[in-house]
Amino acid sequence: MKYLRIGIIALLTLVAVAYAGATGYMYFNQRTFQYDPHGKVVPLAETALTNAVDVSIPVDNSVVNGWYQPPQAGKPLIIYYKGNSGSFSEEHERYERFASEGYGFLAFDYRGFPASPGSISETGILDDAIAAYDWASAKNFPMVIWGRSLGTGPATYVASERDAKALLLETPFLSAVSVAAERFPILPVYWVMLDKFRSDQWIAGVSEPVLIAHGTADRTISVSNGERLFALAPNPDELWIVPNADHSDLWAAGIWDLAKAFFARSGAVN
Repeated sequence: MKYLRIGIIALLTLVAVAYAGATGYMYFNQRTFQYDPHGKVVPLAETALTNAVDVSIPVDNSVVNGWYQPPQAGKPLIIYYKGNSGSFSEEHERYERFASEGYGFLAFDYRGFPASPGSISETGILDDAIAAYDWASAKNFPMVIWGRSLGTGPATYVASERDAKALLLETPFLSAVSVAAERFPILPVYWVMLDKFRSDQWIAGVSEPVLIAHGTADRTISVSNGERLFALAPNPDELWIVPNADHSDLWAAGIWDLAKAFFARSGAVN
């Protein structure tokens, strides 16, 4: 009995040490797991955007780099907050479509992503998001906000701090920390995660009409995140759930047509 007790204590000690080690490893390496900033920067000259320009927006003694094109009369400027993977420039097909139908846009890389110098953090991303919005707002066009995946966090935050015409969230999380908790249920992520992106809290301050789009087969951020976030929106417009769509399928599924109708309903299109 004595040896059994010693064995149990040794086993529990080993489990505790392993758990503490895994938690510590996650804490010190969490941003490596959370962000995927690697990818090619597509030169603007290699796209079909003939009227867009490269821009550098100052923020915190640094800059964020992106592309800008003003809208045609009667159309809004879309400020686009990119997702987690690679550079904003890889989504040039989207911006080409915006521009071809008269919409303006501003898209950029947060600091630490391929086109912008610096290191990645939630504070940096939110500061970059506000700086980009304020830069674009000074152009005095109607503004709509579009966030995708990771970008739904800063998009929601900016909408809670500024007054745009509409907020579109494509494959959003309830919060980044809730997604982490879903993936690592045995780890104390709520205690140790640094970049939590609490969209579930920021949405309470969003007065703009909100459209949320998600797919039922999303393996990156489960569809329940979008559903729960929509339920918290003070001014919900539409929840668009696409059967069998994964995380990157919504553009092909027709989100642009949905977005145009939403922007028109919001009063951003004259």
